[in-house]
Amino acid sequence: MALAGAGVLAIWNGIDPEAEADFLDWHVNEHIPERVAVPGFLKARRYKGHESWPRYFNFYEVDGWETLVSKSYLDRLNTPSPWTQRVVQHFRDTFRTMCSVAISAGQGDGPYVATYRLKTTRNRTDFINGMRQHAIEPILQRPAIVGAHLLEGQKSPHDGPTAEKALRGQPDAIADWILLIESVDESELKKAMKNFLSQDSFTQWGAQYDSLKDVGFYQLQYALANNQLSVR
Repeated sequence: MALAGAGVLAIWNGIDPEAEADFLDWHVNEHIPERVAVPGFLKARRYKGHESWPRYFNFYEVDGWETLVSKSYLDRLNTPSPWTQRVVQHFRDTFRTMCSVAISAGQGDGPYVATYRLKTTRNRTDFINGMRQHAIEPILQRPAIVGAHLLEGQKSPHDGPTAEKALRGQPDAIADWILLIESVDESELKKAMKNFLSQDSFTQWGAQYDSLKDVGFYQLQYALANNQLSVR
C-alpha cells in the first residue's frame, strides 16, 4: 500500500549466529514496540532473506524523515537498554538510511519485498519522474505486485554519533536511493525481478547499483503499527 508517512528508516543488518535467537526475541518483544512508541513512528516491519545479504531488512514508516533526528528518538538511541546493548554489538554489515518518500503507490501490504539500493547521476526531478513512468507505474500492472516505493536517502548534521551506533562498532553504510517492490506471491516477484527489474533496465532508467549485494529478496516476519501497541 502507499506508505503511512512521508519518511522511512530503512535498515539492513546481519547478526552473529550465536546471537540470532536473542536478536529475534529482543526485536519483537522490546525493540520494535519501543521504537513504534516514539512520537512520529507509525509502523515497523521486519523481513528475513534466506539468500540475500544482509540477512534481515527492517523498515519504519514515520511522519517525516525529520522524526529520525527528533529529540525523542535521539534520546532512545543514546539510552539503550541492557538487552539492546547485549544484542546490537552482534550486528554485522549494517546499512541504515533515513529517507524521504519520493514515490509511494499501491494498495495493501505484501509479505514479499524486493529491495534495491541505488545511485543515479541524473538530477533529482528527472530521476524521480523517470522512475515513476518507467518503473513504478508499469510494475504495479504486473500480477501480484501490490506496492512500489522510491525512497530518497537523507543526511542531517543531527544524525551524528549515538550510543547505539557505537555499539555496532563500525560505521553504518548509507544508500542514496532505495526502491522497494511488494508482492503477495513469491514466484511472481522473482519473475518481475528477473524480467522487468534487470540491471539493464535500471541503466536505461538512469539508476545503478554497485553489485548484486545491493539487490535483496525478503519475506515478512513481523509488523507492528503504533495503534496496535495497546492490544499487546
